[in-house]
Amino acid sequence: MSSARRVLVGLALVGLSVTLGLAVAVSLFLTSSRTVVLVGHDTVVRPTLGGDAVVQTGPLLPDLRFRDVGPVGVELALGKTEVGSIEELVERYALIAGDPTAPIDKVGSVVVDMAVSAALRGVAVGLLPVAVFLLLGRHRRGELFRGLRTRQGAFGGVLLLALPVLVWQPWESRERTQEDQGEWQTLAELAGPDVVLPEEVRALEVRTGPVTTQSRRLVLSAIDTYDRSKEFYSTAAEGAADLDLRAAEEGETVAVLVSDRHDNIGMDRVARAIGDRVGATVVLNAGDDTSTGAPWEAFSLDSVTAAFEDWERFAVAGNHDHGTFVSTYFADQGWTMLDGEVVAAPWGGTLLGVDDPRSSGLGNWRDESGLSFAEMGDRLADAACAAAEDGERVSTVLVHDANLGNEALDRGCVDLVVGGHTHVQDGPEIVVGDDGAIGYTWTNGTTGGAAYAIALGSKPRRDADVSLITYADGRPTGLQWVRLRTDGAWVVGDWSPIVPS
Repeated sequence: MSSARRVLVGLALVGLSVTLGLAVAVSLFLTSSRTVVLVGHDTVVRPTLGGDAVVQTGPLLPDLRFRDVGPVGVELALGKTEVGSIEELVERYALIAGDPTAPIDKVGSVVVDMAVSAALRGVAVGLLPVAVFLLLGRHRRGELFRGLRTRQGAFGGVLLLALPVLVWQPWESRERTQEDQGEWQTLAELAGPDVVLPEEVRALEVRTGPVTTQSRRLVLSAIDTYDRSKEFYSTAAEGAADLDLRAAEEGETVAVLVSDRHDNIGMDRVARAIGDRVGATVVLNAGDDTSTGAPWEAFSLDSVTAAFEDWERFAVAGNHDHGTFVSTYFADQGWTMLDGEVVAAPWGGTLLGVDDPRSSGLGNWRDESGLSFAEMGDRLADAACAAAEDGERVSTVLVHDANLGNEALDRGCVDLVVGGHTHVQDGPEIVVGDDGAIGYTWTNGTTGGAAYAIALGSKPRRDADVSLITYADGRPTGLQWVRLRTDGAWVVGDWSPIVPS
């Protein structure tokens, strides 16, 4: 074979490989889907080339469409969730829409992952002709091409070309559905000229039709909740930048302590704004991020993760975070879940913590069922005192209920115990251990402004608290609480110096 012919054959082979691989990759990408937990639902994500994002909400609520979201569009089919009523569901959507960063980022990462997966499969299929070409060798390739000139070979070639068409079946038609009969209207058109809408949602489109006769009433209710929620929490986040707080000084590290969020994602950007005001770089999460610990509440975990994505993040599960879902989900998203082992802390000291024993996540001891609160406290104290004997005194114990760290304080093995659970701020309280060592205990109020285990709403149901912990030379040196009242007013506590032994 001449050199020119070899080049032509090589170019043809590369062209076939690239074309086949690209066709397979695009086809797989556009026909692929992933099921994730989004806005409280089991949601099927499907990419499209339409450039729009369409949210299919199910048979009772109108579908939504966001135009021109990018070169690749997406369809989101919402599935199962837990909800008490349609009105409650609509309110949940409105509150999530008030700060949609986390679900948008999640959908984007899922679509990118599907694109990468499809591309890898396309590359694999595209390399198939090259592999066959090389494996056949010159002699067998010659026989194959000569065989194509026969009647039998020609028939086989036709069948090979017909195979993709038989798989594709472009002649198939689908029955016209009620969804096809719906029309897309912008919110401005649906609401009418007498309703003042937030500028950012006027272009959002809603599919109306025979199955959504109450669309206008539900949508207007959601808009009202969205508007009030976004205004309240956005104003609060902006106001946090002007609070009179003690900022981190040279050589100091400040950690933001949050607890008992109970699904209130609106407070996440407020807590982050408070942290930014003082130069914080660490978040300590004392648990009860959910109300039931169920997968539908993943939207709350996504939100707090997005809010503190570039910080050092540590957490424990609270008593309302039932089961292992919350701990596992957080760990998959890059949080350090404390499990009864002493770990290095970003401020140069050490940190210890464990999930609340009243949930079923019990850290290293979860295989021991039936441990009481007191027994868990003893285990925690044993770990802290063992570290102290090794010359690594624990600077902070992070638990859901600060009482879980009482035994460790009584033995004089820790500097500071922090938690939440009671929804009422308390401390700092000095505890003198058996050996005269001094430690402190501090309880944060409810960051979500939760009444009982419920915090969802267009504003906190009760005062919402965030605590700031200052560290220097690996040990805590001061505490300060910040409170957002239900009327949007701020109350700031004095910075309280602490001097542990």
